[in-house]
Amino acid sequence: MLSIGAFAQIGQVTHRMLRHWDTAGLLVPVHVDEHSGYRSYDPSQLERLHRIVALRQLGFGLDDVAAILGQGVDADRIALLLRERRAEVEREHRIAAARLVDVERRLHLIEGEKHMREIEIVQKSLPAIRLAARRRLVADGAEMAEVVGATFDAVAAVIGAEKGALDTPVAQYAAREDGTELIAGYVSAAGAVGEGVEIVELPAVAVAVCGIHLGSMDRIGESWQSIHAQILDRGFVPSGPCRELYVRAESDDQADWVTELQQPVIAA
Repeated sequence: MLSIGAFAQIGQVTHRMLRHWDTAGLLVPVHVDEHSGYRSYDPSQLERLHRIVALRQLGFGLDDVAAILGQGVDADRIALLLRERRAEVEREHRIAAARLVDVERRLHLIEGEKHMREIEIVQKSLPAIRLAARRRLVADGAEMAEVVGATFDAVAAVIGAEKGALDTPVAQYAAREDGTELIAGYVSAAGAVGEGVEIVELPAVAVAVCGIHLGSMDRIGESWQSIHAQILDRGFVPSGPCRELYVRAESDDQADWVTELQQPVIAA
């Protein structure tokens, strides 16, 4: 026989939880001292205890747990449910981690508003360009940098064998109701491309406000913020998707990267 303390310690649950399950008729001790009220459990009840804990962690209520145990659910079935729950928790963790990164980024932008660095900008037209690219819809909260990198890698894997095919990478971002549409690829003169890559024609732009971001993509949001502030100061408003032309993007640490930020505009 095991005292309630020993049973709780082995099962890694609290005394209060065991008393609650006893009251609910879910896990009744084999003996209750009529004078002291002390509960005692048989070691064989640990199997039921572990099943109850597992099902509770899956989100089942006490009534559901009782019904499932009453049907004689086996260890394989509970293991399957736990694996499904693990996958769900992992997805929730990835989403939460991406949201945390976005919160940190936006906090950094807000804190930097008082000493936002000015970027030299120019107004110019943008020629139409032809990309060998992939499209992706990036959901709100997703880590954009990871998606962009993976998309460029996927395109490069298809067209990279051709000389000069990877010389001019370009990404376009268009805000949509359900996320951001990303087009990422390389300027191409090819008439056809391999499977999984399409030819995308980006139209010419009459007027765009452009500036240069130097260094890591971690702080590119600050550069975009500066550009958009200057767009408004000049009496323009954004018109159409923005583009990033990666003039130099070779080093792994991104320290020497050079990115031209291009925002089509019209008069306000």
